[in-house]
Amino acid sequence: MTVIRNIARDRVLQITAALAVISLFFAKPKLADINFSTLWSILAMMTIIQIFEHLHILDYFAYRLTTKAENTRQLTWLFLGLAVVAGMFLTNDVTVITLVPLYLRIAKKYELPEVLPVTLIGMAANFGSAFTPFGNTHNIFLMNHYQIAGLRFFSWSIPLLLASLLLLFGFSLFVKKQPIPAVPFRDIRIQARPTIVTCIVALIIFAGVFHVLPSWVGAIAAIILAFALAPKIMGDVDYAIVLTFAGFFVIVSVLQQIPWVVNLVSGLMTSEHSVFLTSIISSQFISNVPSTVLIGKFTTMAPALFLGSNIGGLGTVIGSMNNLLVYKEYMNFGNHKNGKFFLDFFGLNVIGLIILTGLGWLILDFVY
Repeated sequence: MTVIRNIARDRVLQITAALAVISLFFAKPKLADINFSTLWSILAMMTIIQIFEHLHILDYFAYRLTTKAENTRQLTWLFLGLAVVAGMFLTNDVTVITLVPLYLRIAKKYELPEVLPVTLIGMAANFGSAFTPFGNTHNIFLMNHYQIAGLRFFSWSIPLLLASLLLLFGFSLFVKKQPIPAVPFRDIRIQARPTIVTCIVALIIFAGVFHVLPSWVGAIAAIILAFALAPKIMGDVDYAIVLTFAGFFVIVSVLQQIPWVVNLVSGLMTSEHSVFLTSIISSQFISNVPSTVLIGKFTTMAPALFLGSNIGGLGTVIGSMNNLLVYKEYMNFGNHKNGKFFLDFFGLNVIGLIILTGLGWLILDFVY
């Protein structure tokens, strides 16, 4: 019942389901437009993420790094580094849900700055997740939709990561150096054998994303492992994102059968730069995941769509689900100046979006 309640409460799924039902009045969706390989990969990733959560992997590394910080800027750098790496493998959402509350608990206890470091942690999680094919759900979609080889994908993501890290480092220099006391000792231990097995299953999932194995193999392996470790893990899996993606496929299947929609979107797909800018701008209003699924049906310019959809995660609060989670976590654990945080968070994200869009334009012209 808890699983069903969690699915029913998911606002993004509610909106997607409503739009999917409305779309059925315009046309009948085609089964061939449902990318089941993507759905299997997302289910696999959501399951393995909950297993890592169960094993407290991220908590362990967050605590170990925190004990090494001597001032606020150094603490911010450590959190940003962990957020980037964690985003690559555990997705930006899980990274934010874990690291933002942890940082805010430390910040409130020692009266450290909150707004800039929390905003940067959210950005770092976005940048890290953009680097790998399995770091976020729209990258999984791109890999399956365009049948992208691993080396080709990383030839796109490495320049974006370098540009993103440059931006992140520049912003971090505005964090004032403020001494912090030693963090109290916590005995957080990693269970070696379950962690090793989980890493092996994660590699199977990654093999599915890279088309080495069928994507359903990784999903089944993750589910079996979850039941073997603790059946309750399956109750915490984010099934809503899987159903949401299924809804996206239904909506897009219908939209590409409506002539005026086809003409409108197709008219914007005239060049790599137009695909790049369209994906960034549309992400600000409908989020980068549905934007990627929609635009992906109308263009073969995968590098431009990859670049635009990942940069488009910056900007408005709805630019990506990650942004919404950062805001939600701040409301729950921050200093309760939600209006100020919202304005500062939005302002920093817009500045970051403008700078990274400019760098992305150069990458598109001179690197890809």
